[in-house]
Amino acid sequence: MDNAKNNQIVQLRNVVKRFDSVVAVEKMDLDIEEGSLVTLLGPSGCGKTTILRMIAGLEDCTEGDIYIKGKRVNDVPVHKRNLGMIFQDYALFPHKTIYDNVAFGLKYRNVSKAEIRKRVTRALETVRLPGVEHRKPAQLSGGQQQRIALARAIVIEPDVLLMDEPLSALDENLREEMRQEVDNLQSELGITTIFVTHDQREALSMSDTIIVMKDGLKQQEGGPEEVYDAPVNHFVADFLGHCNFYRCRITGREKGLTTVEVEGGQTLYSEHDEGWEVGEELELLVRAQKIVIESRTEEIPGVSLNIFPGKVKSRMYMGGEAWYFVEMEDGTVIHAINISRVAPFHEGDEVTLHIPPRHCRLIPKD
Repeated sequence: MDNAKNNQIVQLRNVVKRFDSVVAVEKMDLDIEEGSLVTLLGPSGCGKTTILRMIAGLEDCTEGDIYIKGKRVNDVPVHKRNLGMIFQDYALFPHKTIYDNVAFGLKYRNVSKAEIRKRVTRALETVRLPGVEHRKPAQLSGGQQQRIALARAIVIEPDVLLMDEPLSALDENLREEMRQEVDNLQSELGITTIFVTHDQREALSMSDTIIVMKDGLKQQEGGPEEVYDAPVNHFVADFLGHCNFYRCRITGREKGLTTVEVEGGQTLYSEHDEGWEVGEELELLVRAQKIVIESRTEEIPGVSLNIFPGKVKSRMYMGGEAWYFVEMEDGTVIHAINISRVAPFHEGDEVTLHIPPRHCRLIPKD
């Protein structure tokens, strides 16, 4: 493939996958750079696992082409694509030792026994589990089994590592630990990694690039900050975190800001201007974490725009953060998340909300 750039190791061109009359993936184009960690993010049934399985060779494309290192691989069988794969259930052989599990992929690659021993030892050291060669998978914890699955995937020195919801079977604390483990290992080894998840925090914390999907279609592609702070539509914004959405109308431009009137009649100021026409109807979104909440008796220094009085309707204490649902004077309820205090407000407290103009995003009306 002459147009494959040197740093793009995986490419999809107009890839379509149909299961009978159901379209699972629609006209998908991807360019994945060598050494990057790219996450396919979306709800169940959005097509992300199907894409991974097509790259792996476990599913055929209905239309389009897949290239790995510039070579079209549509007709190349799984075992000749040199890919490491990790699945949700680890897929370890329960009757085999850890050594044989990790060495499995090498036995079909004409690697000498001495080299296999050397590479298995190195892989187990890499995942911080030396000395477990003679145990069986059942003798290891869930997190340790996940590390063995990782060792088995990297021991073959793959061109690409494919990971399908690999952490979803772990409890929350172990998931946090394994996220860091996978992230560190990927950075250390520099293996191009395609990671499938429905977990927004996993995607945001680990990825170089996130591809948000819905109904087989790519909704947005970009770095974690870009897709979180500048979502292109309602779905992306809502899927990536807690948002307040308001129908609004552009009323003009003032002080270098775009002015909008939201349902209820309030005027808000936004720093974002995509050339919207005055009178155009859009949607305004504000992430709950971006709203400043203060006692009604406290002034917010240096702030004169987008300040609104309200009353705490309910709250939820979540440990490291407090969730507030604040009722405004027009009856609108705004969700604000405060991560800097230990739940200082209670139901019925009168508060002031400040919505910074830089965090008022305008998107097309859904």
